[in-house]
Amino acid sequence: MAEAKKVFVFDDNRDILDLCTFILEDAGYEIRTSETANEIESQVAAYMPDIIFMDNWLPDLGGIQATKAIKSNPELKHIPVIYFSANNDISALADEAGADSYLSKPFDIEALESIVRKHLS
Repeated sequence: MAEAKKVFVFDDNRDILDLCTFILEDAGYEIRTSETANEIESQVAAYMPDIIFMDNWLPDLGGIQATKAIKSNPELKHIPVIYFSANNDISALADEAGADSYLSKPFDIEALESIVRKHLS
């Protein structure tokens, strides 16, 4: 069997992290979560996920800065970043951040699974 694909979810809301963990583990993915974008590049490099979900509102470094840091790092920039927000301007925020795609909150399970599948296929 192929090795499980790895998903890293950054969100300051524990409930969202727990929900994502539950949904994605159930779908067969390996998952790591973080409530802060502190040392974002080290966090990502230590796990080397196949895909990243990035919340807009993160303590210390916001989602936009965190995404830009990942995308400007030659070792990490290939990893798709899905911007994740309840903000009405999510597509503009995702663009500004340089994210590969976005997912509005609240999201349904189908939407979460399908965006992961799409970017990992």
